[in-house]
Amino acid sequence: MLEKTQIRIVAGTLRGRKLTVVVHEGMRPTPQMVREALFSILGNAVPDRVFYDVFAGTGVVGLEAVSRGATGARFIEFDPRQVADIQKYATQFGIGDKVQVLKADVYRWAERWIPPGRDAVNLFLSPPFPDLSQKAAEFLKLMHTLLEKAPDESVLTIQAEEGFPLEQLPDREAWDVRTYGRNMLLFYVVSRKPVVAAAATPEA
Repeated sequence: MLEKTQIRIVAGTLRGRKLTVVVHEGMRPTPQMVREALFSILGNAVPDRVFYDVFAGTGVVGLEAVSRGATGARFIEFDPRQVADIQKYATQFGIGDKVQVLKADVYRWAERWIPPGRDAVNLFLSPPFPDLSQKAAEFLKLMHTLLEKAPDESVLTIQAEEGFPLEQLPDREAWDVRTYGRNMLLFYVVSRKPVVAAAATPEA
């Protein structure tokens, strides 16, 4: 079932701008409350970084990132209608020069992705319902791939649902997990700094 709705950008230079989008059952647009929480938690990690909106859907999260100071946004989306709409709104909002919209299968894109230099980036993953339930193994592999490639101090965020297998997250204790009703936000900061082993205590 298709449903037309409006989504509003809540802060930044594009505050109040609206996107009219068509939502279907497989889509999972990020609720405004969750979006506000996402950017509040990311805070100073948004300005002056590139923001990747993976499984972009409506593209509102990446557009909001640019509104809040991201140097640019990269949208990865397979549906050609969504791709066209994201590009349309980026142009309409006057930020077309900061936006790249790629029509691609996310899983294949991740295998070929090369980060833009050594600067930290934001990676936001909000997969459709079927990917969380029917492609869990593929999704976890995708996440591993991006974490391996992302520059130091990059932040990878997943918007998941109740029931997501948290125990399968790599380095589980390092994830910051927040819950908003059925929605979950999972944050991981990439760190490749070597761990300094404690000096051995000499025997008496």
